[in-house]
Amino acid sequence: MKADISFKNINKLAIPALIAGIAEPLLSITDTAIIGNINDNATESLAAVGIVGAFISMLIWVFGQIRSAISSIISQYVGANKIDEIQKLPIQAIAIIITGSLCILAISYPFAKEIFQFYNASGQVLEYCITYFKIRIFGFPFSLFVFAIFGVFRGLQNTFYPMIIAIVGAVLNIILDLIFVYGIEGYIPAMQIEGAAYASVIAQITMAIIAIILLIKKTNISLKFSLPFHVEIPKLLGMIGNLFIRTLALNTALYFATSYATDYGAAYIAAYTIGINIWLLGAFMIDGYSSAGNILSGKLLGAKNYKSLVELSNKLFKYGIVTGSLIALTGFIFYNFIGEIFTKETDVLTQFYNVFWIVLLTQPISAITFIFDGMFKGMGKMKYLRNVLLFSTGFVFIPTLLICDYFDLKLTAIWIAFTLWIMARGIPLIIKFRQLFLPLVKD
Repeated sequence: MKADISFKNINKLAIPALIAGIAEPLLSITDTAIIGNINDNATESLAAVGIVGAFISMLIWVFGQIRSAISSIISQYVGANKIDEIQKLPIQAIAIIITGSLCILAISYPFAKEIFQFYNASGQVLEYCITYFKIRIFGFPFSLFVFAIFGVFRGLQNTFYPMIIAIVGAVLNIILDLIFVYGIEGYIPAMQIEGAAYASVIAQITMAIIAIILLIKKTNISLKFSLPFHVEIPKLLGMIGNLFIRTLALNTALYFATSYATDYGAAYIAAYTIGINIWLLGAFMIDGYSSAGNILSGKLLGAKNYKSLVELSNKLFKYGIVTGSLIALTGFIFYNFIGEIFTKETDVLTQFYNVFWIVLLTQPISAITFIFDGMFKGMGKMKYLRNVLLFSTGFVFIPTLLICDYFDLKLTAIWIAFTLWIMARGIPLIIKFRQLFLPLVKD
């Protein structure tokens, strides 16, 4: 099979995927910026948005891994020219993930107070966490539904429609945030943190509606559920299982970071919230090339075109370095301006600026890690990804955080731990990829 891994074709997949990829962090970062500038209890509200955002992101990442699993299987069938044999899989996978998401909603809703006490939230911050969460959690099933459909489109080598869905959702969320949080005098009361939650949920529902319409209108994928289950369902569940464990390890790191930042005080968790949202925004911007790697690597592996697979990895490595460096450079140029977008609280800005330089320096490292992470997902190598995450969290992130915290480095401790963690995730992937495929190219 002739493979098109030209710069033009990679970017044809990567750029729409990049735009689509920033939808979820943009929902959170919009809440962060707008809530950080309200008149009453801005610091406590911002802290609550950060804590709840960390928990909901954990849920989405854990269960949203179905996107990568669906994309991997479909793209390999596309590469092997067997797309007709995969028709029943998407709707069965979507039904599984929707059922799971409704169970999580039913379990977590009654225990909102206990969940956020576990994150060390207390007092006014805890009250705001409960208020925000009990509204925003209703968007969770819709987010997973959208993620699953994104996986179908990616497997079909299409990142354009996910981009359209993401743009509509992000723009709608920003507009509704401004209206609901600040209100319109004489028409809509200012709902502050509750308004931010309502805006996110409405945006997520809208994205789900558009996603299902595009899937019906623009693909031949059937949405008629039928049994028996597709032969690939056990493989899909195995992938999801490995990714589930992997993402639990990932979110263990995020839990420790959020918990420690919360324990340091409201100004620290507010500053951490800004930093982690910017870091996640950079990560999801890199997701464009990660997604291109995911899509093309699955297709090339399905076609057994190992030479092009290695060439793809080399090209994406270079693109990742350049993109990550540009993100970091942009951050350094607008260093002081960026912080003031999110808050005018002096105590929060002081803590944020103390560590923002570390957040920026991690961008090129993160870019390489996420690109190879995407390629391994596309090739279905979920078990290895699971093991790398377990190692990097258990033997790198947590020990580093504990040691640095012992020396009272506070937020600096958290970001040093994140930096070493991301390196411990990326280096093994590069080594393993070359071990697996360079010999096949030589042969």
